[in-house]
Amino acid sequence: MRALLATNLILLACVFGPTGSAQGDLEVDVELVIAVDVSRSMTPRELEIQRRGYAEALVSDEVLEAIAHGFLGQVAITYVEWAGSQSQRVVIDWTLVRDRADAEAFASKLTAVFDETLRRTSISGALDYAAARFDGSGFASLRQVIDVSGDGPNNQGRPVEPARDEVLAKGIVINGLPLMTREGMGSQWHLDDLDEYYRHCVIGGPTAFVIPVLEWSQFPQAVRRKLVLELAQQRQVPAARANLIRVGSPEYDCLIGEKIWDDIQGDWN
Repeated sequence: MRALLATNLILLACVFGPTGSAQGDLEVDVELVIAVDVSRSMTPRELEIQRRGYAEALVSDEVLEAIAHGFLGQVAITYVEWAGSQSQRVVIDWTLVRDRADAEAFASKLTAVFDETLRRTSISGALDYAAARFDGSGFASLRQVIDVSGDGPNNQGRPVEPARDEVLAKGIVINGLPLMTREGMGSQWHLDDLDEYYRHCVIGGPTAFVIPVLEWSQFPQAVRRKLVLELAQQRQVPAARANLIRVGSPEYDCLIGEKIWDDIQGDWN
């Protein structure tokens, strides 16, 4: 199968040229949007842990090996931070990552400056924004993935389910990293089963998964595992060994975040 795919890639290169698609986009194994929650429930320490965790994961041997063993041996990554429905920022734009030098350059930019938090939590807004990032990225691939992490449910903007469904209809996979720690501010917004919320309401796609983080000490390992699975999806990892939570039945109240906000603030419609 690997030899057949390699042959097909050579034939495509003959038709479209050495850079990839007919539109001139550079062909990569995966286009990955890393979408990270920076809402005000996060402390400055937590924001730094997230940035450093992703930076360390990208330069780890496990992740670099996953990239190198792809059919093309190169991926495209962009890092976005989000909070409310109109609060998103691109920390690092689309970047080609092929080897350690590329990964180290990406990691260096990621940890050069640590920005402040933003208001509210809109996972739907994050998904809409992340999905739009694929248009005109300059890259082309057979797999487009949104890697979304957050410490609470949706409480602003449109409901998360229709946003998720529209993203999935485009063939984009959504994976989740629910942050179930209790260090942050605003414990009244805490959702004890945030992993289940992500499983039922946020993630989707044929290879979608959730990896919950219960303590910040688990974050670096969780990010490494998550990136390896996303960047080396052709090598199937048994669910039990990877400790993953797979998509289950839809019997969950995906408006729980909006209802919590309304109970406390009384201004959600």
